[in-house]
Amino acid sequence: MAGKAGAPVRQRRVATELRAMRVKAGLTCAQVAQAIGVSTTKISRMETGDRGMYVEDVATLLGLYRVPAKRRAELLDLVREGATRNWHQAPKGTLPQSWEDVIRFEADAAALANFEPLVIPGLFQTPEYMRAMTLGITDEITEAELDLLVRTRMSRQAILAKRSAPDLNVIIYEVALRCPVGEPGVMRRQLRHLLACADRPNVNLRVLPFATGAHPGLEGPFVIIDFPDQPSLVYLEHRGNTTFLEEEKHLKATRMAWRRLSAKAMAKDDSLRLVASIAEDMP
Repeated sequence: MAGKAGAPVRQRRVATELRAMRVKAGLTCAQVAQAIGVSTTKISRMETGDRGMYVEDVATLLGLYRVPAKRRAELLDLVREGATRNWHQAPKGTLPQSWEDVIRFEADAAALANFEPLVIPGLFQTPEYMRAMTLGITDEITEAELDLLVRTRMSRQAILAKRSAPDLNVIIYEVALRCPVGEPGVMRRQLRHLLACADRPNVNLRVLPFATGAHPGLEGPFVIIDFPDQPSLVYLEHRGNTTFLEEEKHLKATRMAWRRLSAKAMAKDDSLRLVASIAEDMP
């Protein structure tokens, strides 16, 4: 949570990928350590972000894992920039790399606090809702690109079925529930799916009603990602641009916005009744 000492977000991102690469290669930490002539402890600490990273060490591991040149260069750039706080990513093509980053960070999270003013949160979206929403945002996308985008976004939802799933605290502005996305039936089925997700013991879903008036959420959506043993992050997304914030001033301001939204949101039971009522009125 906030105030913890830990590795910067870029280094944590590299650490997570190094662990995934080793597992994919079918190697243990001991085997990797022996192959490159270092201690097992060093490999373990590099994969957990418990120690600083050096370009030479990471380059050696990437060579061992036979990482393609382009991806190798991207990861080594992250290591070089590792001490820089906060991480902004501009869109690159149809499928932002940041979504893969979000998936990895969410998988390691202990708790998520997500406010959404305009759309159903990604962790609760149905495939048909995702498709309709994407096509409403842009018509410059091929069917193959759309399929890839939906599959990638759906892969985020794997954390819902994990035995150690994070606590999900979600506040949705009423606007997102009433916006008729897609053909008739799409939104009704989406809201029913939302209710099914809210029935999970680790999910606390609440609605921020129209009558609230001006509120901190008018600045846009956000996700606070809390980890069991690393500093928290704030994840922001707007028009394909994504940002991970890690400085204490940003975390403090976002947590304050969350507390104010929580104070104005409806109780969970009342929220679920409202969602069910809106679903019944949908065509």
